Amino acid sequence: MPTYCYQAKEEKGCSLCQEGFEIVQSMKDDPMEKCPDCGNAVVRVVQAPYINRRKSTKSLLSDDNIKKHGFTKLVNEGGGKFRKL
Repeated sequence: MPTYCYQAKEEKGCSLCQEGFEIVQSMKDDPMEKCPDCGNAVVRVVQAPYINRRKSTKSLLSDDNIKKHGFTKLVNEGGGKFRKL
């Protein structure tokens, strides 16, 4: 179930809705209209979703993965010379 963020619609209200709060709701549930503490009107705030990448950059740039996808890795040996791995 997704987490939704809410904030007070107006400047009045308790510290919870003034600062904003998160709540886990089903996608089928209607958006909250009132703060659970003070009853003040609240609105849902759009936030960027959390995206979990399973592969780290380290594994994507490994020698085996680079070779598997048909790329060539060059290592700088200094003096403008590169060695092909």
